Amino acid sequence: MDFVSIRIITGDIARLVEFYEKATGIPAVWATEDFAELSTPTATLAIGSTRTVGLFAPGSARPAENRSVIIEFLVDDVDRVHRNLTGFVTDFVNEPTTMPWGNRALLFRDPDGNLVNFFTPVTPAAVEKFARH
Repeated sequence: MDFVSIRIITGDIARLVEFYEKATGIPAVWATEDFAELSTPTATLAIGSTRTVGLFAPGSARPAENRSVIIEFLVDDVDRVHRNLTGFVTDFVNEPTTMPWGNRALLFRDPDGNLVNFFTPVTPAAVEKFARH
């Protein structure tokens, strides 16, 4: 089994796709007006409008209610990324901080309130762990 993507359901797909394109520098590929994907070599962030929920099970997902999942992106230099996002991201949860597990992390919220973590491994163990990617 391979983990391939995470999907965000949103009430404003154009706004959220534009946010992630600008924050990550990854262009979205639109399948329909209700579904787009931003793909990296290791995983995909899918973004679907609320109109797609009924295709699975009506009422099974609601936009802007996540309080437990953090969407994470490995970046080359989290401090540089933070400088680039300042003025664009309006809700930083923390400034770049070195975590006990060896990553320097920047946590912020997207326009729907989802937590996003951009991180750079900085300790030898963390660098080795992510060198496999």
